[in-house]
Amino acid sequence: MAMTTAPVPSGPGPADARGRVAELHEIRAQAVAGPSEKATEAQHAKGKLTARERIGLLLDPDSFREVEQLRRHRATGFGLDTKKPYTDGVITGWGTVEGRTVFVYAHDFRIFGGALGEAHATKIHKIMDMAIAAGAPLVSLNDGAGARIQEGVSALAGYGGIFQRNTKASGVIPQISVMLGPCAGGAAYSPALTDFVFMVRDTSQMFITGPDVVKAVTGEEITQNGLGGADVHAETSGVCHFAYDDEETCIAEVRYLLSLLPQNNRTAPPQAPCSDPVNRRCEALAELVPADGHQPYDMGQVIEEIVDDGEYLEVHERWARNVVCALARLDGQVVGIVADQPQVLAGVLDIEASQKAARFVQWCDSFNVPLVTLVDVPGFLPGVDQEHGGIIRHGAKLLYAYCNATVPRISLILRKAYGGAYIVMDSQSIGADLTYAWPTNEIAVMGAEGAANVIFRRQIAEAEDPEAMRARMVKEYKSELMHPYYAAERGLVDDVIDPAETREVLVGALAMLRAKHADLPSRKHGNPPQ
Repeated sequence: MAMTTAPVPSGPGPADARGRVAELHEIRAQAVAGPSEKATEAQHAKGKLTARERIGLLLDPDSFREVEQLRRHRATGFGLDTKKPYTDGVITGWGTVEGRTVFVYAHDFRIFGGALGEAHATKIHKIMDMAIAAGAPLVSLNDGAGARIQEGVSALAGYGGIFQRNTKASGVIPQISVMLGPCAGGAAYSPALTDFVFMVRDTSQMFITGPDVVKAVTGEEITQNGLGGADVHAETSGVCHFAYDDEETCIAEVRYLLSLLPQNNRTAPPQAPCSDPVNRRCEALAELVPADGHQPYDMGQVIEEIVDDGEYLEVHERWARNVVCALARLDGQVVGIVADQPQVLAGVLDIEASQKAARFVQWCDSFNVPLVTLVDVPGFLPGVDQEHGGIIRHGAKLLYAYCNATVPRISLILRKAYGGAYIVMDSQSIGADLTYAWPTNEIAVMGAEGAANVIFRRQIAEAEDPEAMRARMVKEYKSELMHPYYAAERGLVDDVIDPAETREVLVGALAMLRAKHADLPSRKHGNPPQ
């Protein structure tokens, strides 16, 4: 790609201050314009915006303050001494989103393909350090070709500095990675270390080894999008949390997500005015959720009915769809919602669902977001693949995340809550602050049919009419151990509520728990299951 290089001022420059200021404005104009109009046209021809256009969409108008705009690399080999553009291919600084400070860095693909060199990395390190020190979210707009080969190991060391700071910032400030172009090799690990990853279909890809290497090593032929495109990572790998068709929509959704996030781990999420009545009755819930535990329904509709104005942002919407993780508001307060999805695999927990929910619970706890868990779970998914894949280890991740969480935690059992999955889905026994249930709840070790087959195996086998005996024993088991008030009578559920009162009950409970404080034992850190 052709690239023009801004001339380096020679000699003492203009003699007076006005001349010096004019020279400064000229240099700044060159830095803002970028390498060439041709390079900009090439970027647009790919359906991609320039780095500055992206920052303009992300931040409030006229709020961006750039850092190290005039930085240049110091490399001399391989012709780099004749190509020293301002910014060195990355734009860094801060601005505001809805009036709150946000730090940002954006790769400029027009300069060295957005490849990372020593100066480029140093700029990113600085803005990351500033974000951590200021206690404000960091957004990276990624569109780079990886390490700058001409600078060798210095470029690789630059990535190490980014990874170290991603880890240092984890759980301290929100980190969002927006993938707007290629991201290959070690560069892909920085997004993987951040809290949320956005991707744009067709123009962004992430992979450790590209299609050519895959073909050379394994013989498999695959396209870049087939290997690491937005849909692959949103549906199959789980690397991507949000995927959109174009950059404008993607960046608008990043702004929306930021409106739900706290500035850092020492502050609460932003409160918003709420016109949705706190005591609004949710009469539709009785119709949305069938009493028959075998009938599916859409948990998304339940969430819409409960939360403010029916609005919520689902995280990882297309991966591990048997569990829903979402951010929403109740009476203007941000909450994290974890809910089983009976529409997919009957809402069972499996390896991927456990991983997805565990990380979401852990993130909510890191950033003071209260947790509301909606339970309708028949158990863990049985099968050889699940057992050999480590369902015990992965299910324990969700258990660990809930047990370790100190934010307000409220669970609501809608229908089924069977076996170990009942315990894992934030039951009272693992520390939920309040546990509610609808009159349709069934809390038990297993379903009545399975329980009757185990407990009354002999009676059923010896009966003249085994099927009639089985039906009788199922009915008896349900009446003895699975009636809606069994758990409440034993203090395992704090109250059985009318579904129509769900919103009012949850809002009231959250208001009471707002000042909750809980201490964990003194330790460097825990050792969660991997």
